[in-house]
Amino acid sequence: MSFQLCLNTSTIKPQPILKKIELASKAGFSGVELWINDIYEFIGQGGEVSDIEKALKDNQLFVPCAIACRQWADAVGPEYQLALDEAKRRMELAARIGSPWLVATPPREICDHGVIAERYQQLLSIGRSVGVKPTFEYIGFFKSVKSLSEAWKIVQEANDPDATLILDAFHNWNSGSTNEDLLKIPADRISHYHIDDAHPDKQVGTQTDPDRVMIGEGQIDLVSEIKTLKKIGYEGTVSLELFNADLWKKDPLEVLKHGIDKMRELLD
Repeated sequence: MSFQLCLNTSTIKPQPILKKIELASKAGFSGVELWINDIYEFIGQGGEVSDIEKALKDNQLFVPCAIACRQWADAVGPEYQLALDEAKRRMELAARIGSPWLVATPPREICDHGVIAERYQQLLSIGRSVGVKPTFEYIGFFKSVKSLSEAWKIVQEANDPDATLILDAFHNWNSGSTNEDLLKIPADRISHYHIDDAHPDKQVGTQTDPDRVMIGEGQIDLVSEIKTLKKIGYEGTVSLELFNADLWKKDPLEVLKHGIDKMRELLD
């Protein structure tokens, strides 16, 4: 199996960031996907970035991707420069912890796709100056860019060799994206892959992040999607990404051990 198994720390969100890193390692993950806001919070409480760097080294974990920068696509007037400045700060922090990518999240409301593509291109230019590549995200319950095909068009319109997509099984399913859509995307344009499942009792198109459930407990045909990923040649980093409040109440190490077992069963 060549996939590298990683943890998105939203899966055990209530835990402190250093504990998240420790638990990811104990559960057997190779990488841990960190949220910049968690790092900001840690620093605000008196911590240092060097503490996080040490925890990653001590637990022998790499950071496949960092999350996220927002407002860059729809900010107007002087707010736009502020959004770019904040995006640069986040990219610099991502570079500090060794992440090659920073997720660039689209606007929540309707926004011109041409503007998004142009501004994504600007983000990529900033990223090159600090050594981190912004990777474009689509959100199945947002109004601006919800589907895989829409996101791929924007990446193509950005017309930049560093433009990529971050894939997500939940957003694919919830937006009605198909394996045929996935087949159109070259593997080298995929930065990372979030794996999750969808609530078994709610209709497609109606679900949001808290509705994600553990792999194998929902409606998504993950076996078919993984086969498609392998067909196009992607076997890179994969993160378990859940936002399930019921799981947050359980023993976090047990949740992660169960999660990585389900990942291995599915991906192998």
